[in-house]
Amino acid sequence: MRVPRVYVEADLRRGSEAVLGEDAATHLARVLRLRAGDPVTLFNGDGRDYSGRLAGLTKHDARVTVGTAGDAEPEPPLAIALAIGVSRGERMDFVIQKAVELGVAGIQPLLTERSVVRLDGERADRRHAHWRGVLVAACEQSGRRRLPVLEPAVAWRAWALPADGMRLLLDPGAEASLPMLSTPGGRVTLLVGPEGGLTEAERMRATRGGFTPVRLGPRILRTETAPLAALAAIQALWGDLR
Repeated sequence: MRVPRVYVEADLRRGSEAVLGEDAATHLARVLRLRAGDPVTLFNGDGRDYSGRLAGLTKHDARVTVGTAGDAEPEPPLAIALAIGVSRGERMDFVIQKAVELGVAGIQPLLTERSVVRLDGERADRRHAHWRGVLVAACEQSGRRRLPVLEPAVAWRAWALPADGMRLLLDPGAEASLPMLSTPGGRVTLLVGPEGGLTEAERMRATRGGFTPVRLGPRILRTETAPLAALAAIQALWGDLR
């Protein structure tokens, strides 16, 4: 049986006891049917997995005795940041989940002119917490030992454009394609619009800020498909899928 991996916001040391919250406890007890003494793998984002054993389960929490630390997760050859226009509901969840699986180092949700979703105040905080839950679950499933950075959603005009590294703007009308570009250094920022794409003014701001428009081929891809296809291609060309 595969040993479940659980994220915990705690300092993990051999011999200490980590307390998992109600959601994790419910999943371990009711979904996975685990009992005291069963193995569990823990991680806290420091780059290592930690072996563990369930010491006890209740309706409200689970206690895990921490064992030995595993090897550190290697640093990726390419740090990829995804800046993406916020899309509706499950589309955004899907993009975040799969982008984490594909190895992004950071995600910046953007509220652009054509974004259907509007976020402010408490609603923005709730959505950010929800997206972070999606991100953590994707790390648990995929074996990532470091959590990508999830930035708060910001309006397009308030976003400080990155000033270094390769900067790419997905544009189906662009002349350049990814294989035509030079090998990047250590960082790539990928910018993708929401449903309907970026406006002409938004594209102009991006290109003036150093973003190179690139196309992915002859077809126009949906907002949840385009970033994932681009991430896979970038990883295959220059990253850890080579």
